[in-house]
Amino acid sequence: MWSAAAVWFVYAHGWTFYYGDAEAHWDIARRILDSRTPGYDQIGTVWLPLPHWLLMPLARVDAWWQSGFAAAIPSASSFVMAGGFLFCAVRRLFDSVAAAAASTALFATNPNVLYLQSIPMTEALFWASLSALLYFTVRFRQTGGWGAAAGAGIACCAGTLTRYEAWFLIPFVAAYVAWSAKRRRIAMAAWFAVLAGLGPAYWLAHNWWLSGDPLEFYRGPYSALAIQGASPYPGRGNWRAAGLYYRTASELCAGVGLWWAGLLGVLGAFAKRIFWPLALLGLPGAFYVWSMHSASAPIFVPSLWPNSFYNTRYGLAVLPLLAVSSGALVALPPRKARAAVALLVVAAGAIFWVIHSDPRNWITFQESRVNSEGRREWVREVSDYLRPRYVAGAGILSASGDFRAAYRQAGIPLRETFTVDNGLPWLAAIHRPDLLLQEEWAVVMGGDAAQSGVNRAGRYGIRYRLEKTIIVKNEPVIEIYRRIGGRHGSA
Repeated sequence: MWSAAAVWFVYAHGWTFYYGDAEAHWDIARRILDSRTPGYDQIGTVWLPLPHWLLMPLARVDAWWQSGFAAAIPSASSFVMAGGFLFCAVRRLFDSVAAAAASTALFATNPNVLYLQSIPMTEALFWASLSALLYFTVRFRQTGGWGAAAGAGIACCAGTLTRYEAWFLIPFVAAYVAWSAKRRRIAMAAWFAVLAGLGPAYWLAHNWWLSGDPLEFYRGPYSALAIQGASPYPGRGNWRAAGLYYRTASELCAGVGLWWAGLLGVLGAFAKRIFWPLALLGLPGAFYVWSMHSASAPIFVPSLWPNSFYNTRYGLAVLPLLAVSSGALVALPPRKARAAVALLVVAAGAIFWVIHSDPRNWITFQESRVNSEGRREWVREVSDYLRPRYVAGAGILSASGDFRAAYRQAGIPLRETFTVDNGLPWLAAIHRPDLLLQEEWAVVMGGDAAQSGVNRAGRYGIRYRLEKTIIVKNEPVIEIYRRIGGRHGSA
């Protein structure tokens, strides 16, 4: 009910697709089935596939796709799973229901977590995988069973098909399994590594099959490396700055109370000789610091230069660590006092959000709101213009990306659009519009490939008339053209 209430709150306020990535995940799932060229290739090569596979059966229903409400179902379900595995792991770890309840409550009441579990982003699914991995490795340490090792491998594999930081976990977990195994250490570690490694192996093969380069996701034209390029940012090549920006982002995501409770809890965990869970849950944060330093993955926060928002949600990667270490504080006193201590720890972690309850204090929401204002405006204008004018079958020449949001809102199926996602047919039409370009409409962003296609068509005597120009502050100019004298146009 808690998860469902958050989903409804976000949807009712119209926030589901404030993140451009949320819209993109939803529409990738849709275009696998609804496209001029539907099929497996529409998964792409950069974003990992598991979230899109889970979204696909929901996105195929026209009404659900257009409204977007169903897009939150995989994230919300993953949030519930993450909470369940987190509770079970902490209870097993500290032998304390109070500690488990406190850790789970601190995780589940964080508004940044609740926001991301209410939209089609990948964080909630990764939290579920990470919490399951924590549970099964803790269980393996206690039982040494093949089933626990298999559970850890499957959980990690799910993570590797969701977010790349899970790839970073594999060698560390394999080493831990080998170290903590009660028997057949190498076989146990290999069993885990084979299961966990199926995800990366599949994705490397997938990238090779689609592009000829198994590392297309890392160095291809749509990769983070290509998008960022050589542009400098704080933390690039500077470990100190990378650590500062990540620490700041994580504190803003967690809230001051949980941040300090978690740090104190680390000492409590050490006092109880609990080391592996803290190491495991700290690895995603270490991955992001390394990525800022060496892998073109900047994080911008409003309190540090350049005083803007970008990738702030990466700070949430250490929230499970802070929640679990806070649970260690509950496990320190005698059992009779733990319920009271749990209430105090949860209150200390949550008081910041009670005082700062305005959504504008939730940094992940604020990032999505601020960074999407211009995009949401021009998407709305494109949608409003096309909705009463577009006739099924006319076709729209367009770039991909954010334009798909306008077509979804206008109720225009993606198979009515013709974009770079359609591969060779699109390239052929752009280069030989006299033979292959049939679309009545063109929606372009100044200077993009679709604009070039319209200009080239003019050289072949195919006329597109500019119908509307959309100008929004700090956004590229959007132009809507209609073909005249052609197959679908009027003379």
